[in-house]
Amino acid sequence: MQPAGTINDRAVRLFIVLGAFFCVNAVLAEFIGVKIFALEDTLGIAPLHWNLFGQTGSLSFTAGTLLWPVVFLMTDVINEFFGRRGVRMISWLAAGLIVYGFVFAFAAIEIVPAAWWVKAAQSQGVADYQAAFAAVFGQGLWTIAGSLVAFMLGQLIDVAVFHRIRSVTGEKHVWLRATGSTAVSQLVDSFVVLYIAFVLGPQKWPTSLFLAVSTVNYAYKMLAAVALIPMIYLVRVAITRYLGEARARELREHAAA
Repeated sequence: MQPAGTINDRAVRLFIVLGAFFCVNAVLAEFIGVKIFALEDTLGIAPLHWNLFGQTGSLSFTAGTLLWPVVFLMTDVINEFFGRRGVRMISWLAAGLIVYGFVFAFAAIEIVPAAWWVKAAQSQGVADYQAAFAAVFGQGLWTIAGSLVAFMLGQLIDVAVFHRIRSVTGEKHVWLRATGSTAVSQLVDSFVVLYIAFVLGPQKWPTSLFLAVSTVNYAYKMLAAVALIPMIYLVRVAITRYLGEARARELREHAAA
């Protein structure tokens, strides 16, 4: 019998693994989010030319959108087995790690580069390595602030909605509480991050552009959430097998309390 509450407890190990995976995906999503990619070109299809709120364009997303669906999945799984306290703990931890990462990114930009290093990548088409480094890692403070505020708001809302649905459905309809909580939390997240970063920020986007881009980003996140429904059940089965039926049921009941 493994003693509860120690590193030998499988539930403790599971929380550490899920929390670590959640945090690394959240931090990576923030850092790679500086790159914008064209979805249609990536898939090799003709541009769709969406038209919303008087704005038109192709489907362009930040590279961070590749990882945020994984964060949504981890949020729902941790919610399912470790409840509100578990999600809140890792959310604040992830936010702290994001700030920590950007502090050192800005510090790395400010330290004086070696003269030979600045020209080291000219053969690869990078004329100034220091300028490229600063451009990639020196994301604007408005963008960072918007991301952090939206992330924490989204996580706190996700927890509340998840458990509200769970109180009604009980152990049934796992897909409903997972997808429903994501639908509400990411509606807030998608609009808040762009509003802070690009409407309040120095770029001063017009309302039509803000609404159009936010809507496209939200639609993508919801499609990703629906696509991940089978994965939620697979992860749930895997965790139940790892913990054992009795221990898994005990955790779910405690999480729902």
